[in-house]
Amino acid sequence: MKMTQKKAVIYMVLAAILWSTAGMLIKLVDLHPMAIAGMRSGIAAIVMLPFINLNKDLFQKNKLLGAILYSLTVILFVNANKLTTSVNAIFLQFTAPIWVALFSRWFLKTKIRRSDWITIIVIFFGMGLFFLDNLSTGRLIGNIIGLISGITFAGMIIAFKQDGAPIGTVFIGNVFNALICLPFYFLTVPNTESIIGLVLLGVFQVGLAYILYTKAIGHLSVIEAILIPALEPLLNPIWVLLIIHESPSSKAIIGGIIVISALITRSIYQAKKIGYVN
Repeated sequence: MKMTQKKAVIYMVLAAILWSTAGMLIKLVDLHPMAIAGMRSGIAAIVMLPFINLNKDLFQKNKLLGAILYSLTVILFVNANKLTTSVNAIFLQFTAPIWVALFSRWFLKTKIRRSDWITIIVIFFGMGLFFLDNLSTGRLIGNIIGLISGITFAGMIIAFKQDGAPIGTVFIGNVFNALICLPFYFLTVPNTESIIGLVLLGVFQVGLAYILYTKAIGHLSVIEAILIPALEPLLNPIWVLLIIHESPSSKAIIGGIIVISALITRSIYQAKKIGYVN
């Protein structure tokens, strides 16, 4: 069936909604975070397998680099979710575009614009609110891990830009995770709730979400591709609040609004500047 623009929007909205369940589902699973990361990825790899063209191109240098960075991002994000609040983990990961802007200067040889510098300053201010929110050792470590996941996420984005077919890279990254985290699978026997959470994470939150994203992304306008995925960090804390009853602090809410608003404003401004928006 031919992919229409309307259908692509629906696919991307569904992908963003599925991605947004990560924090809530990770909190539900009562296992070591490395076991969660590995099992989720293993299930996702099985779901994605029918959509992957298995050939030697999967093991090109850029794809392997992207897969390694994806693997690191997943492991760091799951650990951050277990050590800090879900809202802190997701919004700190979503600082990735500022690291992309900084890294692109060296890796993609692109110039950092004045709008980028303004955005970077604003986002650093928003990030500061997350770290002021709770200075307990566990929460602080979780925030730092969340921030590092944003940096590895940025590297993943750059690798994906050079790759051109990220679903294959994501598949390899999931296989990496499933193997790397294998020793942690046997630390605890998962209960029924944890098994359900892992299946939902692997099948829907990662596997189906990336399949929908890959099918949709080439049929969306630049603005749609910017705004629709922003549903993920906005919905993530809502699911956690409703299901886990974990409520973010006022500082975290303000910091999150600052980060997302700055990123969306910058993206729309740049899209208009290069002529993608009338």
